Amino acid sequence: MNSQVSVVNKQEKSKPSISSKERVSRILHKYGMLFILIALIILMSVLSPTFFTTGNLLNIVRQMSVVGIVAIGVTIVIITTGIDLSSGSVIALVSVIAASFAHPDTYPVIVPILIGLGVGLLTGVINGTIISKAKIAPFIVTLGMMTAARGAALLFSDGRPIGNLSDSFKFIGQGTLAGIPVPIIIFGFVGFISYILLNKTKFGKYVYAIGGNEQAAIIAGVNVDKYKILVYAYAGLLSGLAGIILTSRISSGQPTAGMMYELDAIAAAVIGGTSLSGGIGTIGGTIIGALIIGVLNNGLDLLNVSPYWQQILKGVIITVAVFIDSRKNRKS
Repeated sequence: MNSQVSVVNKQEKSKPSISSKERVSRILHKYGMLFILIALIILMSVLSPTFFTTGNLLNIVRQMSVVGIVAIGVTIVIITTGIDLSSGSVIALVSVIAASFAHPDTYPVIVPILIGLGVGLLTGVINGTIISKAKIAPFIVTLGMMTAARGAALLFSDGRPIGNLSDSFKFIGQGTLAGIPVPIIIFGFVGFISYILLNKTKFGKYVYAIGGNEQAAIIAGVNVDKYKILVYAYAGLLSGLAGIILTSRISSGQPTAGMMYELDAIAAAVIGGTSLSGGIGTIGGTIIGALIIGVLNNGLDLLNVSPYWQQILKGVIITVAVFIDSRKNRKS
């Protein structure tokens, strides 16, 4: 008995101890962006008395809900070492098409919703199919879709906004449930479902496998083409949902809607820790990344900082985030 105890003690002693420096480094690596978000909230609260109010905080999340939903889809795409530059234009296309079916006393509200989601899903399937079957780089394919979808939105609407939307449709972007804006509820639901998909299903396991090593995934029997199509289809579906929410919120279908949203979505994903090299990324990190952008935008607006300077600052943050990501990859 004593000999067994001594063996166990020797085994415990032989385990490498983690230094306090390594422990702090791990905590910062895991929760660093959350700490930055909290620090930004504290800083903006000190600089602007109107920042830390319930109304303003809800406004930040509501404003970032559209970009956040798109960013969740983009995150899953990037994990597979892909990219989606078409999401902003898909939002515009969905916006004008959904708005044309959302006039009062015409169709039930479910009709423009399903049509908008269908259009987004279709663009994603087209992207994924061309990328996986024709073996064309995602950058080129989604860049082409970005141009085509924007052109289609302008053509469909004749370059003009489509207004006169029903109250039931406008409720999606402007209504509240139990005091919480509907876009925030939808954003939270999308985040939860996407977390389950990515962490608790075969789909998520294969997404990480493809991003980590596509050839190894193929050898292991993963149908890479199929899952790439599913990934881009899901990203397109979320872009369609974002387009519906945005259209409802601004009460019109705009062919110019969603400008630069794809870059904000990519920025949120990268700031949240998603690696552009693939195989690494989390839904929670992307949501935090989107909130960091939202807090910065809102806080700088309250401080009367020029929007031009805000764009410069956002560019610097993205560059720094990519630099940190590349350093992490080199170390690993």
